[in-house]
Amino acid sequence: MLLIEIARMTEKQARKYLENIRWPDGVTCAYCDDENVCKLGGKAGELGQYKCRACLKKFTVTVGTIMHASHLPLVKWILAFHLVCSSKKGMSAHQVHRTLGIKYQTAWHLCHRIRHCMKDDPIANSLSGVVEVDETYVGGKRKGKRGRGAGGKTP
Repeated sequence: MLLIEIARMTEKQARKYLENIRWPDGVTCAYCDDENVCKLGGKAGELGQYKCRACLKKFTVTVGTIMHASHLPLVKWILAFHLVCSSKKGMSAHQVHRTLGIKYQTAWHLCHRIRHCMKDDPIANSLSGVVEVDETYVGGKRKGKRGRGAGGKTP
């Protein structure tokens, strides 16, 4: 999804987007994984609340995730995911704070949660075994002329 598409999302669309990612085969209880759930009506339904008929607990798409108990709108969470994960060299909390228009402390916690989540499985083990890197040269400091190139280094 493009950044501009995320920025144009409403909160309802963002919730639906996350629900489709979390529950591609239909909603299941966030607490007991039972499939016998119903969407609540009224204001609770507008906020994306479901109720499990097995354990009788209410839940939303954010329960059990890094977004749980956060007051930040889901659109900003999705924007932060996109910015942090698609940035070539990562993104600082200050940059997220300036880009999303949120407090620095909020941006710091947001980035910290996203990075913490990225170190857990399945991403943590994705760079095991043989890893190939393009255009890498290994060697000491280059002597002589300055500039680009791989003279004196082992490719």
